[in-house]
Amino acid sequence: MKLYFSPGACSLSPHIILREAGADFEIEQVDNRAKKTKSGADYWRINPKGYVPTLELDDGQRLTEGPVIVQYIADRYPQAGLIPPCGSFERYRVQEWLNFITSEIHKTFTPLFRDTTPAEYKSIAKENLGKRYDFIEQHLAANDYLAGGKFGVADAYLFVVSNWLQRVGIDTARWPNLRAYLKRIGSRPKVEEAMKAEGLRKAA
Repeated sequence: MKLYFSPGACSLSPHIILREAGADFEIEQVDNRAKKTKSGADYWRINPKGYVPTLELDDGQRLTEGPVIVQYIADRYPQAGLIPPCGSFERYRVQEWLNFITSEIHKTFTPLFRDTTPAEYKSIAKENLGKRYDFIEQHLAANDYLAGGKFGVADAYLFVVSNWLQRVGIDTARWPNLRAYLKRIGSRPKVEEAMKAEGLRKAA
């Protein structure tokens, strides 16, 4: 398998899950602005949507959309225990979290990264993010992880997007449970490996 990624982007989530699963894979960096891979390929031809992540399978098929990719990887490597079985109620809980993160958090960040977004709209987006993180903070007050009492695919996704908070000028001090959670996830060896591979942390 090959994961097309951009450092620190949402593609870091499936990158973490690939490592947590013990998968055999390679990575190729994508320049999000130029839409070129590090090897010089036209990324539009790899993923017509133009954004990361894309997971290329050994048979040449490609999957896009992070929440789908992480479920695929976790199902391919069930021994890693990264997601409950299909059809179980616990699985739907994980999907509930993935849907919440992608629609209510991830996409709310998007306009904050654009220079063309009006300041008034950015203020509204930050307010909305604050409300969503207030909800997460309450959940984390009684739970070490989002679902099932142990690390899973939804945690990788929340960890990645939550690392964007400081980049857009949102102080996490108001959410001590979230801060502890991010430290807990970030200290996992496979998470550290993925971040070092993307140049987000210095290699030892």
